[in-house]
Amino acid sequence: MKIFLFDKVPRGEGCVANRSILSYAVGLSGQNMTYSYVNGWLRYFCINVLHIKEDKVGLIFSLSYIWDAINDPIVGAYIDRRKHKPYNKLRPFLLYFPPIIGALSLLMFMQVPFDENGKIIYILCLYFVWDLFYSFQDVGLWGLLSLSSPHSEERSRVAQWVTIGAGAGAALAGLFQMVRDILTNLGMDITTVFVLFGLVFGLGGELLSMRAHKMPELIEGGEPEESIFKSLTILRHNPTLLLISAARLSQGFCPKVQNAYFFENAITFTENGKSLETLYGLLTGIPGTCAILFANKLAEKIGGMKRLLVCSQLFAIFFRVIAYFVGFDSLPKFIMMNVLISIVNLPGFLMDIAHRSLTSDSIDEVELKTGVRSEGVSFSMQNFTTKMTGAVTTFIEGKLLVKLGYNRFALEQGVKQSAHFIKYQWPMFMLGPVVGAVLYIIIISFVKDNREHREDVERQLKARRAALEDEKVSVSE
Repeated sequence: MKIFLFDKVPRGEGCVANRSILSYAVGLSGQNMTYSYVNGWLRYFCINVLHIKEDKVGLIFSLSYIWDAINDPIVGAYIDRRKHKPYNKLRPFLLYFPPIIGALSLLMFMQVPFDENGKIIYILCLYFVWDLFYSFQDVGLWGLLSLSSPHSEERSRVAQWVTIGAGAGAALAGLFQMVRDILTNLGMDITTVFVLFGLVFGLGGELLSMRAHKMPELIEGGEPEESIFKSLTILRHNPTLLLISAARLSQGFCPKVQNAYFFENAITFTENGKSLETLYGLLTGIPGTCAILFANKLAEKIGGMKRLLVCSQLFAIFFRVIAYFVGFDSLPKFIMMNVLISIVNLPGFLMDIAHRSLTSDSIDEVELKTGVRSEGVSFSMQNFTTKMTGAVTTFIEGKLLVKLGYNRFALEQGVKQSAHFIKYQWPMFMLGPVVGAVLYIIIISFVKDNREHREDVERQLKARRAALEDEKVSVSE
């Protein structure tokens, strides 16, 4: 049987130092700055700057996401079976890998003198290597949440603050659209702009993420599994994690395109639609970010994290439908649309906290069932799901862009897209996500979330760990 011990600091509520949580949150901010820039703009860069055909970009990134998704559980299983020093299972990946990830992030936004196929090969090779290192870092960062405290409520507090940090990093990356417009209007070449922010958000974000290494592991990660296969098969003991992953994946099956396309082509009451996207992101994001501060109290008030997830999607469906009929083609309507999406995002921003809290609790349950902790393979499923969802989304998006006649040279030519394309932008932008929300609610409703059961699991684990520690002392004597 595997032995799990706490280190020698006092245990109980409040055992996680605030300065450690701050370092952890800052690290997540840096990592999300990089991820948001790469994930949000690399496909756009390939289509509009490298001029790779839209459906090729959609297919290529779909295939790359599928491969990336497959290797994530393998990475997680490797982490679970890797021999490590006590209380140092995940932290090494947060110190040594970020500089490599940052350098690769910068290289992906370079203009290269190749033909279309050569550019495809260049991007794919860099992205494959980037994603491999990123998977190790991402599993380490989020897996650390499960090891941050033996108490579910305290882990939820940590999840709350690191989610704020992650959101702050994504918000900073969201300023790219506005700053890009300013720099290009001043005469800077668009390729130079992308390279500049590859340096700031790509390399700079990853160097900032190294702060997370200062967060201690307060639960011992345990003895490694005998094989990667055994590490993977432990997932069968975790129905909560599997249901959360399936629910998140279902959100990718909807007809939508990136926000950038909508704001560049559908906003007609102003010539500065690109900058309006930044304004839209700030106005719709700030209220939801503030709501994160009350995530745990809200979840407790309405009956748990599962209900928080269901309510967030019901809000999304209801207010998106209203926003669709309000429209966007005048400044007052645009403002009203922003207000409605802000309401959508109030509970929506809390979903990540709920997912991570439920996943951390499920790892405790797996330990109780099997005697094994599985931070690596469990949080690798977060990556797996994100990338499989990305594969589905980009494949659908690529097909939609071709079907609607998207002109990938319009940015250079300074022209709008066709009236046919603009006509279908609004329903895809506003109602497309509703399809995914309905599927999500159906699947997530099967997750079990019971406070009494969770507290019972913690009591049993506490007694087992104490008994194992006594046994270890007796053997030593």
